[in-house]
Amino acid sequence: MTVIVRDVGPGSAEDAEGFARVRRAALPFMLSTGPHLIHEWAHAHPDAHARPLLAEADGEIVGCAEVELAHESPEPGDGVANVHVHPEHLGRGAGTLLLRAAEEHLAHAGARRVYSWVFDDPASRAFAGRHGYEGRRTAYFLRLDLTTAALPPLQSPPDGVELRPASDFAADPRPLFELDALTTADEPGDVAAGLTDYEHWLATTWRHPLQNHELTMVALSGGRPVAFSAALDDGLGRYGSGMTGTAPGFRGRGLAKLVKNASLHRARAAGRTEAFTGNDAGNAPMLAVNRWFGYEIGAREVRHVRTLG
Repeated sequence: MTVIVRDVGPGSAEDAEGFARVRRAALPFMLSTGPHLIHEWAHAHPDAHARPLLAEADGEIVGCAEVELAHESPEPGDGVANVHVHPEHLGRGAGTLLLRAAEEHLAHAGARRVYSWVFDDPASRAFAGRHGYEGRRTAYFLRLDLTTAALPPLQSPPDGVELRPASDFAADPRPLFELDALTTADEPGDVAAGLTDYEHWLATTWRHPLQNHELTMVALSGGRPVAFSAALDDGLGRYGSGMTGTAPGFRGRGLAKLVKNASLHRARAAGRTEAFTGNDAGNAPMLAVNRWFGYEIGAREVRHVRTLG
């Protein structure tokens, strides 16, 4: 069997579907579709130097890699390389070839460090260690069965707070961008991120094919968004939480639970059967919120880093 690594064909639906198929098999806790990948690649920020890669074995797509600079980080030189190999094709060299190509691309683009998420199992961590990566922070994938979950009853918003779907902001989503930027700025992580480009946010977040504005719920106080729970929807019955955040001055009031509960109830009423989310292990408040809903940990992953050259 001969394994080769190549670039994704521009606009290729076949390559996008192959990429999504591998990622769903290797990472079943994340939503992934061909159309959403085509959209992401088409709207990748030029400063990210994004380069999606595929591994082929005798003409069959068996692996993929998400490769880019962390252009939103205030600290230059951070690169990201997340490598996925179909479980039926592990141990044949595809992962090593993908990682090597990713590192070469990132080094050429100016990266000094490469971060990569790795499943917290012996084989995956050993693979990372052999290639010079050191484990850092831990995160969890969580799953909730919406067909059987006993969701908390819907609650009325506290005085002065109203709930609205994100679709109500279709004419002017900038207030949601501002709240997203505010909450993203202090999200736990080893690569900082800052949202400053509204037009890019419109293209890559607001208009993202997986975003469901009817299921995304927003809490307002004084007419201003102060908490939200973004909903992703793959059209296959799977619902994902893109981000749940509360403005700093409104934390500790139960608004994260309020918006997420409303979103989950809407998702179940709309026929979604599974809900997925992810949490940094250090984000105790959101972990507590998700346990309250009944989410269970499906897998652990560890962020690894390697310093180049």
